[in-house]
Amino acid sequence: MKPCVYIARNLPEEVKTYLAEHCEVRMWQRNESITPEQLKQEIGDAEGLMVTGTPVQETVLEAAPRLRVVSNLSVGYNNIDVQALKARGIVAAHTPYVLDETVADLAFALMLGTARRVAELDRFVKAGKWRKGQDAELFGVDVHHAKLGIIGMGRIGEAIARRAKLGFLMDVVYYNRSPRPDVEAKLGIAYSPLKDLLQTSDYVLLMTPLTPQTKHLMGEAQFALMKKSAIFINVSRGETVDEQALVQALQQKQIYGAGLDVYEQEPIAPDHPLLAMDQVVALPHLGSATAATRLSMAFAAARNLVHALKGEGPVQVIPELQ
Repeated sequence: MKPCVYIARNLPEEVKTYLAEHCEVRMWQRNESITPEQLKQEIGDAEGLMVTGTPVQETVLEAAPRLRVVSNLSVGYNNIDVQALKARGIVAAHTPYVLDETVADLAFALMLGTARRVAELDRFVKAGKWRKGQDAELFGVDVHHAKLGIIGMGRIGEAIARRAKLGFLMDVVYYNRSPRPDVEAKLGIAYSPLKDLLQTSDYVLLMTPLTPQTKHLMGEAQFALMKKSAIFINVSRGETVDEQALVQALQQKQIYGAGLDVYEQEPIAPDHPLLAMDQVVALPHLGSATAATRLSMAFAAARNLVHALKGEGPVQVIPELQ
């Protein structure tokens, strides 16, 4: 008998076909994201669950007595109560590796777009404001040969550092929980204490997971250390930044600008002060959002689910449960 699984989001047809070959599949049918309350009502006797973003906590687990596997269609998993799953012996998997290069591309797009004011000047031209002799007021700042400080040197941080060092000839330093001498030797980058990184970098790029230790890692004190000419980029998680402190730093011109893909509350409110600032480039949390990468992520999550239910490998189990 095939194991019963619940898929809490829509999937590409080829991934649905793969899952149907191995499992009895029930699926969320609406366009909007499923809520925890709805998931409690839907999950029933499922042995496996695939989810993206929706919290999977004790109340959901209580409604799913047969649940054995949770497959998160994301590299991040702060939506999952790891300790609750561990206590019940439930396997939890995620999708690292497949999105690294795509997210690194977006991080660099944000850095370039903010530095050269791409979105702002696109609006400027389309509004018919371009006149001859305006060059000086439209100036941006250089990325090449500048100093990039990366906070968080995981796989994506390494991919960003490679682009910066080899493609843009940047001076790259990084701060990480543990030094990465292998990456330093390979790319010619250097470890830096966080305070020094903030004080000396032209670009500060945040690329850490959300944990109790990284919540509001960037706050008033950290922004105050940065150069007035520096640009801040966040492609990690919104709650790693104290947004009010970021707003204040931008309003008081403590830093030059910011490029953001993530926010403390998502979707960000239309009247949020960050959205009224020309020096901020704001994207709708789409770091991995290309068709090819999202398909690869969906297949990875589906394989994790099937392999874990069948007791086969490999399964990309989240680190805390390995």
